[in-house]
Amino acid sequence: MSALQASVGAPHARILGVGGYRPSRVIPNSEIVDLIDSSDEWIRTRSGIVERRWATPEETVQMMSVAAGRQAIEAAGLEPQQIDCVIVATVSHMLQTPSAATLIADELGTDHPAAFDISAACAGFCHGVAMAADFVRGGSSRHVLVIGVERLSDLTDVRDRGTAFIFADGAGAAVVGPSQTPGIGPVVWGSAGEQAGLITQKKDWLEVLADGDTERPWLTMDGNPVFRWAAFEMAKVAQDALDRAGITAEELDCFVPHQANMRIIDALARTMKLPASVKIARDIATMGNTSAASIPLALERMIEQGEARSGDTALLIAFGAGLVYAAQVVVVP
Repeated sequence: MSALQASVGAPHARILGVGGYRPSRVIPNSEIVDLIDSSDEWIRTRSGIVERRWATPEETVQMMSVAAGRQAIEAAGLEPQQIDCVIVATVSHMLQTPSAATLIADELGTDHPAAFDISAACAGFCHGVAMAADFVRGGSSRHVLVIGVERLSDLTDVRDRGTAFIFADGAGAAVVGPSQTPGIGPVVWGSAGEQAGLITQKKDWLEVLADGDTERPWLTMDGNPVFRWAAFEMAKVAQDALDRAGITAEELDCFVPHQANMRIIDALARTMKLPASVKIARDIATMGNTSAASIPLALERMIEQGEARSGDTALLIAFGAGLVYAAQVVVVP
């Protein structure tokens, strides 16, 4: 029997470029407080959010993704035809099929790449980066475009006091490609499905149709248990990711956590005993929680503002509905 040939990939993978798209519509807390019987002070104290972005009708999942993807491809010094795989992390592409990735890949002008969506909620981008790194090292792909994109305003009940002030829209992207030195550390990921009810939809679409209900199956969240779980469990995941990458907190340059809540971000930094020299992403103040888009958007802003420089080490960590999580150390492009 003939032996099969195996794919041969690059020795290592790294992020080559990042991009982002922030919707044009800015929603300050003042536009939300009356609907949820709240105040600007309550929202800022509880979440750290001052304002967020909600997409206009023209700023679709596809449109925002294409804009962020083009920026990432350009930053990587590549042409769209060099992208041979497109991974889109989202929970707000409202069609079951076709995938958003195939439509985005076509509009970008790529040359028939592999293209598919993944659903890992707020941890989707980190899942995509882990998969892309394995594809590049395994030989399945050479240049992978990973996009995190959400229009959570479509799934948010503006009268729900627990979620209306949190969720937002946007798209972030990164190109993952070959490297002679390690640029993406081992992923630490997992799930806690026994706690799936903490962040979920009120109903599925079949239940809505069966009931003749005209109300969308809005997202719901039990905030306090999620806060406790994230602040405690994710610190251990973060440390595990550092250990697997072979670096210490003192050697870390940037901390880019999922922009879920400013208090969670601060709690993680304290528990991990991050030194003052570590730059911490706090994009949530002006963007809200953009789920799968939050980490690439936060990283893109840190690079733009000079807080993250090429060659720096950055710890990415995200958690969300499922409950799912993922973390890895990367080298800033």
